[in-house]
Amino acid sequence: MNQLEQLKQFTTVVADTGDFQSIQAYTPRDATTNPSLILKAVQKDEYKPLLEKAVRDRPDASTGDIIDHLLIAFGQEILKTIPGRVSTEVDARLSFDTVATVAKGRQLIALYEQAGVARERVLIKIAATWEGIRAAEILEKDGIHCNMTLLFSLAQAIACAEAGAKLISPFVGRIYDWYKKSTGIDYEGAEDPGVQSVKRIYNYYRKFGYDTEVMGASFRNTSQILELAGCDLLTISPDLLQKLADSDAPVARKLSADTAPGASIVKISLDEKDFRFMLNEDAMATEKLAEGIRAFCVDSGKLKQMIAALR
Repeated sequence: MNQLEQLKQFTTVVADTGDFQSIQAYTPRDATTNPSLILKAVQKDEYKPLLEKAVRDRPDASTGDIIDHLLIAFGQEILKTIPGRVSTEVDARLSFDTVATVAKGRQLIALYEQAGVARERVLIKIAATWEGIRAAEILEKDGIHCNMTLLFSLAQAIACAEAGAKLISPFVGRIYDWYKKSTGIDYEGAEDPGVQSVKRIYNYYRKFGYDTEVMGASFRNTSQILELAGCDLLTISPDLLQKLADSDAPVARKLSADTAPGASIVKISLDEKDFRFMLNEDAMATEKLAEGIRAFCVDSGKLKQMIAALR
């Protein structure tokens, strides 16, 4: 078996792309999208018709409504190629507004259901701010499952699990980027700070019996992926999926509920004040969360400009 096939023995593989035509070759169970991936996709000739149709079918709709329908159109196409779930992201500008995030999550699920897609096949992606986590807590009680994104710290992971979020996406590569820039060290294997962060979260969840799924995300190389073999899920870009498919090197399981260390892990209780202080103490997580929200807002703005140019 190649490395991708071996990895699938231990971990659910997810495609991290809006390019649904590239997904089938790797037979992932789920797929994830975000504003940057959708922006990248609609700039390709094969996906421009989806954008043009979303604009043409709604001449009097707001730009925001057109983007929502575009997201649903991509989600529907992706679901035709996978057996599992697709993640669709809430506008990053709502990251600090619980009420608006809840409303947007309900709206997106309603659009999917109107298109004949069951809510069980959709994860609503929400930034793991305090306000976003509170929104997820409400949505989960409505039977709307959430994927908590832009997650860089144990504090965020604990708060998400306590809120009952279905899934979290800790960002391995962006953590690695920060530490590499900060220290000048090109971390490899188990020494990678992004890998260590996901392992810490995975072991914490296993120790205290949380049902929230851990999905490593934002990978820079296959070494990071292979160090997390055994994680609940890993969402991987098409180029790295191809590299795994091209290699026959052995893959060993690195994470397991049975072998997760427990004695040294202490339970942490977080209210809002504790969460904000613990996050603030982590310079990397604070900076990368803010940077991620800004970047998604920029790409959403570019998508709006493309829509305006078509009207």
